[in-house]
Amino acid sequence: MKLLLTSAGIKNESIKRALLELLDKPIEECNALCIPTAIYALNGGTKHAWNFFNGDFSTPMCELGWKSVGVLELSALPSIDESVWRPAFDKADVLLVNGGDPLFLYHWMKQSEVASLLPSWKGVYVGLSAGSMVMTPRIGEAFVGWRASDEQSDETLGFVDFSIFPHLDHDMLPGNTSRDAAEWAETLQSPAYAIDDETAIRVKDGKVDVISEGNWKKFF
Repeated sequence: MKLLLTSAGIKNESIKRALLELLDKPIEECNALCIPTAIYALNGGTKHAWNFFNGDFSTPMCELGWKSVGVLELSALPSIDESVWRPAFDKADVLLVNGGDPLFLYHWMKQSEVASLLPSWKGVYVGLSAGSMVMTPRIGEAFVGWRASDEQSDETLGFVDFSIFPHLDHDMLPGNTSRDAAEWAETLQSPAYAIDDETAIRVKDGKVDVISEGNWKKFF
């Protein structure tokens, strides 16, 4: 799998170069599908979904100049035949997965069966905050918000073997300090990264590297 796991999208030239290396062709030649699902579990989610599509947030994803951009709403997929949406999924060069609530996103990744398709899919997965966290083994109780009525775990997809603490030391998130990140990491039983909004984690062919023009920390 080819993953670019960001805290806040394609925020700087270093992260953009990493994206281009994973795509192996120009952005304007790539077909994108954006997945807004995680944001609907938060207050104001319907408006925030539009902000994501329209590039009105400081989290560049959909507005980068893709050849085409489609919307893949995971919560709609279980009610329609796979033949309706699967061709667009298979054709996509990149998935742009929005932030929001990571367990809500995990639930619909599983319910839609997109989670089962990702390991053999050939494109580039780009996550933003919760869209990145959902690929990890656990998010930690500090990030648990929405939960399915029959689920008590903080486990997510586990396509990578590390957890992610996004938005490190963000001015608008007083609970995301370096100290908070260290306390969060102590509750986990796997490697973990705390990354700020100028940082991303790239995963290709099992190799992990950090792309950053900001601050980050790895915990063991």
